[in-house]
Amino acid sequence: MTNTTHFGYKTVSEDDKVHKVAEVFHSVAPKYDVMNDLMSAGLHRVWKIFTIAQAAIRPGFKVLDIAGGTGDLAKAFAKRAGPAGEVWLTDINESMLRVGRDRLLNTGLSTPTLLCDAEKLPFPDNYFDRVSVAFGLRNMTHKDAALAEMRRVLKPGGKLLVLEFSKVWEPLKKPYDVYSFSVLPWLGKKIANDSESYRYLAESIRMHPDQDTLKQMMTDAGLARVEYFNLTAGVAALHTGIKL
Repeated sequence: MTNTTHFGYKTVSEDDKVHKVAEVFHSVAPKYDVMNDLMSAGLHRVWKIFTIAQAAIRPGFKVLDIAGGTGDLAKAFAKRAGPAGEVWLTDINESMLRVGRDRLLNTGLSTPTLLCDAEKLPFPDNYFDRVSVAFGLRNMTHKDAALAEMRRVLKPGGKLLVLEFSKVWEPLKKPYDVYSFSVLPWLGKKIANDSESYRYLAESIRMHPDQDTLKQMMTDAGLARVEYFNLTAGVAALHTGIKL
């Protein structure tokens, strides 16, 4: 029997989800940064700045940025890790990875980039000082497996940082839903000529585990001292955990 999962609000086979998510990000890659700025009124940049501060990268650190997309975090990490450091930009989607690689090269950063699946990371145990994933975990089919892999490749004492859309503060839920399911697909149509991908993105946010559920999932994956920070009334949240 084929295992099923969700693709937004739809139930699909796990294989179909992989292909459908790939199609979404192949479609949105060329306009990804423009749409992020429009969708969040630029707040995604503030959330990433907070994440970078919490990462506390030092010279010589080895860092893995998973589902790194257009390279915002990898760029900041590489500057902080310096020439003695090692920062990997990875993504499962080739279109997104190409955009990120080119952006890094255009800023003079030649960091290694790799097309890979977060559920099967091709890195040795206990290798990285930091692992990050920003706005990528909710698109993964087996989040528990991905979190376990992230913990595996961390060194003892290393930190995992998960930045993701989350459960918004209840009084804002209704206007947030109106924005997500009316304005967002309209913007997608006007800017990226793709309303359906942005409808999926809105649905995927609602299907993603809330703050406390994700905290428990990280604990179950073997991470310690797991905590989260609500950002912009819970529109996004940063979860962190340590490998002991």
